[in-house]
Amino acid sequence: MQSKSGPLSGVRVLDAATFLAAPYAASLLSEYGAEVIKIEQPSGDTMRGIPPLRGNVSVWWKVIARNRQSVALDLNTEDGRDVFKQLVGQSDVVIMNYRPAALKKWGLEFEDLVKCRSDIIFYHLTAFGAGPYEQRPGFARVAEAYAGLTNRTGLPGGPPIQSGYAMLGDGIAGIYGAFALMLALRQRDRTGEPQKIDLGLYEPLLSLMEDMIVTYDETGSRMERMGNASPRWAPHGLFPTKDGLYAIIACSTEKLWRQLRTAMDDESLKIYDNDPAGRVANRLELEQRVSVWAKSHDLPDLLDVCGKAGLAVGPIYSAAEIVKDPHIIARESIITIDDPETGKPIRMASPAGRFSGFKGEVRTVGPKVGQHTDSVLSDLLDLSEAQIDALRERGAIK
Repeated sequence: MQSKSGPLSGVRVLDAATFLAAPYAASLLSEYGAEVIKIEQPSGDTMRGIPPLRGNVSVWWKVIARNRQSVALDLNTEDGRDVFKQLVGQSDVVIMNYRPAALKKWGLEFEDLVKCRSDIIFYHLTAFGAGPYEQRPGFARVAEAYAGLTNRTGLPGGPPIQSGYAMLGDGIAGIYGAFALMLALRQRDRTGEPQKIDLGLYEPLLSLMEDMIVTYDETGSRMERMGNASPRWAPHGLFPTKDGLYAIIACSTEKLWRQLRTAMDDESLKIYDNDPAGRVANRLELEQRVSVWAKSHDLPDLLDVCGKAGLAVGPIYSAAEIVKDPHIIARESIITIDDPETGKPIRMASPAGRFSGFKGEVRTVGPKVGQHTDSVLSDLLDLSEAQIDALRERGAIK
């Protein structure tokens, strides 16, 4: 399960979280060599039931639980918690996203984990982080709304609209969580001290939208909804093509504006040169003219014309186009991994980025519930077959 050559080789992670955000951080670490042990209830992680399904097996689960060993452990039992603490003693990182009250009830707060391993790193992700709202539940949609993203999304004068991907907040928090864990590992290696990461699901989203607070403070603007438009640049949006598809064209610099004007071969647009404020003020007229021009081209022709002009332009892709795109194929951005359980391979995104000295890897898809319980307890805790059987009989493990 563990890469012997990745930069995180030798790091062991207990992923005792569920849903998407916190486990995604573990997935990112696993792709670069960390060993990840998934701790889940004997009934299985909630995400195991999410479509699409092959028979009764979630294919999505197979993707999000990649590169893991599964240990089915009931933390509601004293025996289960005792085994968990023993595993903490053999690990570098613990990831959890239960509310603080649950951790206190189980005796699995940071101070308890430090007693198991003096230099443990504990990553605790909750909807709001420690503070007045720490016991409130919340998912990505709640985080997006709380951080201000939902309020900015939608058509002018219309109601707020949720982002097109329900797990956007989860993904961003997962990436930030992996980054935070790298910092904590670095700090632990320098000081030998344990580290606790307390992260609210909304916080990475809030920090990402750097313009929102400063714009409000300086201008009083609440960054109202603008659809596909930008408050700072024009033309900037999605434009239909003759063949019924769409392209995105973004003119965020003076140079790009002039390149678009040249590609359109419209001398009358010269009046907007060196006048970004004027372009924004006359956005509707400008974007209507761009729309008419774009609609005179099929999408491939438009991309070719804009590409030759040096414009920032791209197609609006669905999965059907993504898996066939020659650039994505050339970079191996989509990979195929065998799934022994269903007997059919699964396609998924490859680890992002290319490094000169190492490579991100997806070695396995998500395991069966408790597939590695016996081997992990035997190898890491030196438990005998009889001891493991006794734990299973008492309902602590599966």
